[in-house]
Amino acid sequence: MDMNSVVEDLVEASNKSTRPSRKEAESAVRTLISWAGDDPSREGLLETPNRVVRAYEEFFAGYEEDPDQVLGKTFEEVEGYDDMVMLRDIALESHCEHHMVAILGKAHIAYVPTSRVVGISKLARVIEIYAKRLQTQETMTAQICDTINRVLAPKGVAILIEAKHQCMTTRGIRKPDVATITTQFSGVFKEDPNMERRFLTMLRA
Repeated sequence: MDMNSVVEDLVEASNKSTRPSRKEAESAVRTLISWAGDDPSREGLLETPNRVVRAYEEFFAGYEEDPDQVLGKTFEEVEGYDDMVMLRDIALESHCEHHMVAILGKAHIAYVPTSRVVGISKLARVIEIYAKRLQTQETMTAQICDTINRVLAPKGVAILIEAKHQCMTTRGIRKPDVATITTQFSGVFKEDPNMERRFLTMLRA
């Protein structure tokens, strides 16, 4: 085990030991309801703290999962296939780490395998794991690409995420039709303009 892995394990253990209890989380929600100007003890809001905490368990389930483990099972019987494997239009739901409001969009991803491939559902799962954490879109795009590169060691990875951020559409500047697009290319997709062009062309096909 390398030093980086040791540090990551220690940080994870520390985070788990200092994680607030469910009771403390529900109390925090009641505080926010009061701060917003309402009465958390009124009938319509009595169960809201419990519902919010349960919703957060779904929204941020990615902290409980290991993307490396998801990609761990691969298949070596590829019969000489050496072109890109691509998934388009993967629905994406995340939350902005700055305002904790929704990021909604789609991810498109491709990789060129070497001697092994991974089940296509696993690629979508990795995207979901990173999405279900507090994020910036730029960081999430890089994390997904880096993880696939590290675990699968493919000839290259390409990812494009297009999403709308509710921190921009429902507050602040309030521009509802603006989509943010981020990309990350590695290996053959970064080195060969034709591969990058093929990826982008296939997105529009």
